[in-house]
Parts: sequence; structure tokens; C-alpha cells
Amino acid sequence: MEFFRYTKTFNFMGKSKLAMILSVFMVMASYGVLLTKGLNYGIDFAGGTVVQVKYTKVAPIQKMREALKSDKLFDNASISEFGAPDEVVIRMKTSSASVTKDIGDVTRQVLKGTGDFKVRRVDIVGPTVGAELKEKGMMSLVLAILGILVYVAFRFEWRFAVASIVALIHDVSIALGMVSLFSIDVNLDVLAGVLTILGYSLNDTIIVFDRIREGVTKNRSMGLEETINESVTRTLARTTLTSLTTFFVVFTLFMFGGEIIHPFAFTLLVGVVVGTYSSIFVASPILLWFGFDVKNYHSKLAEKAKREAEKQRMRDQFESGVV
Repeated sequence: MEFFRYTKTFNFMGKSKLAMILSVFMVMASYGVLLTKGLNYGIDFAGGTVVQVKYTKVAPIQKMREALKSDKLFDNASISEFGAPDEVVIRMKTSSASVTKDIGDVTRQVLKGTGDFKVRRVDIVGPTVGAELKEKGMMSLVLAILGILVYVAFRFEWRFAVASIVALIHDVSIALGMVSLFSIDVNLDVLAGVLTILGYSLNDTIIVFDRIREGVTKNRSMGLEETINESVTRTLARTTLTSLTTFFVVFTLFMFGGEIIHPFAFTLLVGVVVGTYSSIFVASPILLWFGFDVKNYHSKLAEKAKREAEKQRMRDQFESGVV
């Protein structure tokens, strides 16, 4: 259903060079941030202990730091506000001694006298488990990209597959660069956000590619650049409505979903914007630059139709007893 309709074809490909320069700049900037600042791996991947404490009033962070110094278990522990002034998290590296104790009880004992509080959460992940989660997380990301490459190559053509993979790498690179820039803890929820970006961006790209293939098949006299402009314009209403509704939902999660869901929502916010942009200004122009041949594509379609007609003729002869 279209709530609004465009009456003219927009020249998206005429802006493709400028858009690609912007994309290259954003990707290079993201890699620069990742190389210089790196990713801030959270407890899921780096291992460690997280204790979430909620006070009835504003958390006395300075008094907490002084109190924690009395126990070696909390050496090099960091304390930070967690979404509200009355709630904090204590992060520390896991040690062999710490896992044999009830960290919640130890925390209550050490922080006694700092105010009225309640220990709301205690998470402990060993370094071995964290390394295993990181390895499997990276493997899932690589396998997802390879699966997408095979799927698109089988459904369309290898040039479409390469274009979609370049667009996905573009989206993931910028998303991870923003995660690194804003020092977001990289946990399993961020990985889930990245995998969701892959699915969202691919869905957008596939819809555009379907329109392009349909346009190439029907309008044989039209050039590829003109066909891409018309196809992207035809999907623009759908893309705009889908992207805006998704963005508003994710933005609501980011604003009101709580601190725990912030990394996932932030990753998706970046992914929705960049994924919508890449399906129009990254994936489509690559088809032009990789030399997608419309005449050759029509020849392949004609050859395929000829083979199907020959198979049908042989089938009809067999059924009528001629063969």
C-alpha cells in the first residue's frame, strides 16, 4: 500500500560518485577509530564480574570507591552510573578467588555504611568462556555473510551478490565504528544488533534488486542506469515508510528501554540509517561499476526460456506417446 506516490524518476545514479566518496570516507573513518580506540569488550567477551547496585538516594560513588579499597577482591574495580544517579555498576576482572565466593554477599558487606542499597544483579563470566563466546560470535558473523553471498548469487547473479556483500560490509563497518567511538560495551546484545543489521539491510537491498531485475526484463530498450533510477524510485515509498517506522520503534527502545538494552538499540539505530542509505547509494551503483551487461542478461533469459520450451516439448511428446 502506498500512502504517497512519486510522479517522476529521481536521478540517484547521478549522485552515486558523491555518495561513494562519502561512504568511503565514513568507512575509513570507522576503521581509523577501530584501530586507534578499539572495541570496548564487555563481560560477555572479555570475562569478568559485574555487580549492579541500586540506592534509595543518589549513589555515593566516592564513598563506594573508598569502601571497596578495603577488600582485595575489588582491586582495579571500576564504578560507573548505570542509567540513573541512584544506580551504579561495579566492574572487575574475574579471579580464581572471586568465583568461590558469593560476590553479592561480599559487596553488601563491603558497602555497608554507604547508604541504603540493594544488589540487583551479579554476572560472572570466566575468561575462557568469554574467549569462546567471542570466537563463536565472530564465526556466526562470517557464516552469515557467506550464507548471504551464496543466497544472492543463486537467486540473482554474482554481480548482485558482490554488490550486496559490499553494502553489508559497509553497514557493519560504520556500525562498529560508531560503537567504538561512543565506547559502547560490546556484548552479545551488540552482536545480535549487528546480525539484525545484516538481515535488515539485505532485505532492503533484495527488494531494490528485485525491482531492477524486473525493470531489466521488461524494458529491454532502457539502459541500466535509467532502469536503476526507475527501480529505486518505485521502491522509495516503501523504503521510506519501512525505515521511518523501524527507526521510531528502535529510538523508543533506546530512549525508554533502560540501560541494559541501550547497546542493542544504539547499534540498530545506526544500522537502520546506514542500511537504508547503502541499499540505494552503495549496492545499486556497484552493479554499474562491475559491468552488469543488460544484453548478455537478456541472452541468458532467452536461452533459459528456450531450454524450458524444449523440455516442455519433450514432456508433451512423451505424454502423448510420440517418444
